[in-house]
Amino acid sequence: MKDTSKFPSPVYQETVLQPIFNTFKAEYYRDMMAVNYAHLVMLTEQGILKNEEGRLIAAALKEIEGEIDPESLEYTGEYEDLFFYVEKQLIKKIGVEIAGKLHTGRSRNDLNITLFKMKTKEYLRGLLHELLSLQSTLLELAEENKEAIVVAYTHGQPAQPTTFGHYLGALIEILLRDFRRLVSAYGTADQCSMGAAAITTSGFPLNRERMAELLGFARPQENSYGCIAAVDYLLEVYSAVKTLFINLGRFAQDLGFWTAFEVGQLYVPNEFVQISSIMPQKRNPVAVEHIRVQASLIVGLCDGVVNSLHNTPFTDMNDGEDPLQAVAYEALERGVRCLRLIAGFTGGLKVQEERVGRNIAESFVTITELADSLVRAEGVSFRTAHEVCSHLVRQLLSQGGTLDKLAFEDFRLAFEEVTGRQPTISEAQLNTFLDPKNFVQVRRVFGGPSPEALSASLGRYRNELQAQKEELAGLEGRITLAAAKLQEAVSQVLKG
Repeated sequence: MKDTSKFPSPVYQETVLQPIFNTFKAEYYRDMMAVNYAHLVMLTEQGILKNEEGRLIAAALKEIEGEIDPESLEYTGEYEDLFFYVEKQLIKKIGVEIAGKLHTGRSRNDLNITLFKMKTKEYLRGLLHELLSLQSTLLELAEENKEAIVVAYTHGQPAQPTTFGHYLGALIEILLRDFRRLVSAYGTADQCSMGAAAITTSGFPLNRERMAELLGFARPQENSYGCIAAVDYLLEVYSAVKTLFINLGRFAQDLGFWTAFEVGQLYVPNEFVQISSIMPQKRNPVAVEHIRVQASLIVGLCDGVVNSLHNTPFTDMNDGEDPLQAVAYEALERGVRCLRLIAGFTGGLKVQEERVGRNIAESFVTITELADSLVRAEGVSFRTAHEVCSHLVRQLLSQGGTLDKLAFEDFRLAFEEVTGRQPTISEAQLNTFLDPKNFVQVRRVFGGPSPEALSASLGRYRNELQAQKEELAGLEGRITLAAAKLQEAVSQVLKG
């Protein structure tokens, strides 16, 4: 008969503790040792540990670091988790009376939450770096295509001419906002939980500000209950990540549509084209499909994180800990790969001008500017001008004609029929009004596609991108500085 009186049961070890142990040794060992050192420094500086006790613990931790290869560790069931494994090695070296003092004023609760936040921030900085790289690629591509005309679609149908640069500018704006959303979420995760202990802090005179500083956090999270119970840092991070990849998934939809044979606005270089195994004529832009499915998988993973926290108690609970964190990190890892793929793919795209010209002629998309120009040149109302243009479109469609082949006489007759008088514009003016380049050039309004308006927009995007790069560098610099401070502080402890 099985002994059911002792924790943990074999099935709990196999299904819960062993996977957590393996995750901790891969993801958290380095950060866990950093927290050990920081806590040791703080306890010593606060006089909670005597200098000699601090020196002995620091020296023993250094020895353990040199002896342990976390990758080679195997879960045996002897220790519940990696924390207890390291603590046991420390006790073996200097005895429980001194080694046991390292855990003064802390709990696995505040330790684990802090580790989760440190790892979340690390992955998030990697994602932000790739996002900035993608934005740089898109800005360069937009600059190169400020005057490269494409057809803009609404409701899946050709709508108006714009430029590829103008289209990319819309995406760049979104990604600039996505960066701000992610940095805001980073700021929520950038509040240290150490010192909250189990949930109510401690009677020992802990210095929570010092712990935050040594571990590279912006500040300690204030309310100790919230340090342990609040999971809004996860909700905020993965809602922002989800938003980013929904935005990029919509872009991928356009890439698939615009590179399709029937539309053909964009040419995909051969390095991103897979040839059919049976149909030699096929050029399959498979990268688009991988971008789309990766974006969808990331959105699904983010939903999994957020939804798993629904209706959980507002207290310490395992629902927001290791198993969920592993899913969360996968979303960020996939996100990094997806951003790299998008940057590599989009960097080689080319506008197929001849195909775009044919699409414009066949879809009549410059007719809006003819209506606008008639308002200005002929002094008629927009509704009257719209009726003239509608008449022309119906006539051309019935004849199987295209807008670039519109005869001035047909225009003259349509104008006279609607307005009761002859037009004053010339044939040359008519052709200018129907020219897609003119369509773009006259749209000089703030945010429009004209070369002047777009250049101004891209300049603003570039300035904001530079500011974002500096902001990320500041976040990364604080981590580097904290590591140096911690190393120096440990050296001081070792001197006794």
